[in-house]
Amino acid sequence: MKIKHLMAAFAAIVLLVPAVADARAGGGTNNGSRGTKTNQAPPPTQTAPTAKPIERSTTPNQQQAQAAPRPAAPAAQPGFFQRHPFLSGLMGGLVGAGLIGMLMGGGFGGMAGILSLLIQAALIGGLVFLVLRLVRGRSAMPGEMRPAYAGPTPHQAAAPMARSTPTMLAGSTAGLAIAKEDFEAFEAILGDVQGAYSRGDLGRLRTLATPEMLGYFSEQLSTNASRGLENKVEAVKLEQGDLSEAWREGDIDYATVAMRFSMTDVTRRLTDGAVVEGNPTARSEATEIWTFLRSRGGNWILSAIQQA
Repeated sequence: MKIKHLMAAFAAIVLLVPAVADARAGGGTNNGSRGTKTNQAPPPTQTAPTAKPIERSTTPNQQQAQAAPRPAAPAAQPGFFQRHPFLSGLMGGLVGAGLIGMLMGGGFGGMAGILSLLIQAALIGGLVFLVLRLVRGRSAMPGEMRPAYAGPTPHQAAAPMARSTPTMLAGSTAGLAIAKEDFEAFEAILGDVQGAYSRGDLGRLRTLATPEMLGYFSEQLSTNASRGLENKVEAVKLEQGDLSEAWREGDIDYATVAMRFSMTDVTRRLTDGAVVEGNPTARSEATEIWTFLRSRGGNWILSAIQQA
């Protein structure tokens, strides 16, 4: 009987742990978007030498995109004699008449022997020469339509290929320059996101994160609510942080920052307030890589979280 009770208690713990482990905002997850670098590992830093890859993102993985289907091979064009049955019939008649004449001993037009064969060969050769002149003349006619995708004519230069590489500005990490006030904004967002998440304030989170990240936070809060749990993250303090990379894509600036921070992280039951995870009197630490973005002239907001 004791064994059954122990097994039941162990099963309850196993079911509970995934819901409360790394219960802070984005804790234990690797979600969001980093623009064209979403599927690339951020450069290592002293704070976070490694980073786990992003597992959920609305940005498609270009490396796994299927290759575009090849265009169907163009249908074979009909030959000259297929397009001119009269000439093909005429040549066939001449050849047939000559052969029959030779077999019957009469040759072409009543002439016999080798002379008849030479005359027929000369006539056929002349006809072939005329046909070739006709074909070459038609191909050189001006104004004739060229087949689609045949490429530019000798007098038509090909259009330059559009550039897709984002403009890189000189500065930190050979990309976008990040100033002191930017780092202060990143630290402020770290604390504001954790505070709004603890309060379940989706309205405030909407001003701090992209709609994609807001969806992930809402999903976490809904999971906690369905399990009758509430997570509180307080007294967040940035212990160490450094810039991994910063770049610009069109009108959007991106910055990826590694941050090690401490906090009090406690999860309680809604029914009685009992602590099911964490210690309200002890601080815990976490190291994560956060990516921020801003529109030109706008404020920084959170766009991705990765675990170190």
